[in-house]
Order: sequence, then C-alpha cells, then structure tokens
Amino acid sequence: MGTLGKAIYTVGFWIRETGQGLDRLGCRLQGNYYFQEQLSRHRTLMNIFDKAPVVDRDAFVAPSASIIGDVQLGRGSSIWYGCVLRGDVNSISIGSGTNIQDNSLVHVAKSNLNGKVLPTIIGNSVTVGHSAVLHGCTVEDEAFVGMGATLLDGVYVEKHAMVAAGALVRQNTRIPCGEVWGGSPAKFLRKLTEEEMAFISQSALNYSNLAQVHAAENAKSFDEIEFEKLLRKKFARRDEEYDSMLGVVRETPPELILPDNIMPDKVAKTA
Repeated sequence: MGTLGKAIYTVGFWIRETGQGLDRLGCRLQGNYYFQEQLSRHRTLMNIFDKAPVVDRDAFVAPSASIIGDVQLGRGSSIWYGCVLRGDVNSISIGSGTNIQDNSLVHVAKSNLNGKVLPTIIGNSVTVGHSAVLHGCTVEDEAFVGMGATLLDGVYVEKHAMVAAGALVRQNTRIPCGEVWGGSPAKFLRKLTEEEMAFISQSALNYSNLAQVHAAENAKSFDEIEFEKLLRKKFARRDEEYDSMLGVVRETPPELILPDNIMPDKVAKTA
C-alpha cells in the first residue's frame, strides 16, 4: 500500500472513530434516559493494510472466528468458532477440505534465528483438533493434528502423519509419513494402521459436511429462526405411545431433520 492508500485508510479510521465519539456524546446529553448499545469491534475477516484474506465462497468461517491479513482459505475448508488465523508478518495458506477446529490458533513467523522465512502452510483434507497451536509450520495433505497440540517454528508434518493430542513438537522437527508422534517434547510412538489413515480422510470429509449445516444455520434470517423455534416447541413434548393410542401420526417437519451425510447411521437404522 502506497502513501496515498495509507492516508485514505487513516481518514476512514478517523471517520469511524468520530461516529462512535458522537454516539457517546449523544448518550451523555440524554442524561439518565439514555440507552447505550455496546458495539463489538470483532471482525471475522480483517485486513492489515494491503494484506487481505482470500476465502473461497464454499468455505465456512464461523462468526466468532478471526481471519486476519495474508490468509488463503481453500474450497470446502472450515474455520470453527473462536479460531484465530493471523497472517500479519507472513502468510497462511490452507488447502481444500481442511478443518481448523474451535479455539485453535494459527500464526506465522517473519523469520527464525537462522533467518529462514516461516509462513504456515496447511494442505488439503487436514484435521486440526480443538485448541491446537500452529506457528510457522507446514502440514501436508491428509495429516492429523490432535486437540491441544502445539507445533513450533519449522515443524514439518508429512502426509498421513498424526500428532497426538497435547503433544509439543519442537522447532524444525519432521514427522514422517504414517507415524504417530506424541508427548512433550513429541517423540515417535508407533506406526499408523491402514484404518487410522482412512479415518483421517473420513474425519476431514465429516467436518466438511458438518460445516455446510453450520453455514446454512448462520445464514438464516430472524424470521426463519423464530419459525423453527415454534416448530421445536411444538414437537419437543411428543409422546409417541400416547399418540399411537389416539391413532395420531405426527411427522417431524423437514426443517428439523439433519441431512443424511451428518448422521450416516440414521439411514441404516431406518432400513
């Protein structure tokens, strides 16, 4: 961003601050009769000067998540509630079908002690568990990072590798394909089975399907939400035995039925 761009950005910031200042002044003039609405400064997508997030239209970003600066998010990926992806001093790249679960943190490093540039690169169909921390590292396709795990600068997780929950992976550690690493500091534990490798891919697909449901729910209007509240209230106290005695058949409205790809067991039970 050049000098002119920064000047325009600064003027825009002043105008917004002036508006909030006028609101506070008006509240004081109203005395005891005023109502002050607390405005949240949270922004799901936020620029850092000329660095702007690039999010695919089919990706899901939860309302309480924060994607800041030079971040690229691929098709079908999902960033869940409370996550922070901060691409300020370097870039973050996330492929397609990847899920970053609730309260996780992804950051970057401008450079390490050796002068190496350290962006964060996350491949396709990767699962990152709740409250994980990824800092200046690379995670290849179809890898798995467990809940609460920490990956420090320069860590490289190869395809079909797994970092166990709560693990602390030290700087510049490379986790080979098909291995499970865990502990603090993380060490090799064992080899992954074929079933576990298949689970990694399935986990990413499950979260991609689930993200579509959350995206649809977050996109609903106020009227749609209130209508579904009435439906849930109406069907909440249904007694099937009592209904059968009366010969009453009540069908659950389609608005309250989850898609088959979210509850795969439902089809089997019905059959």
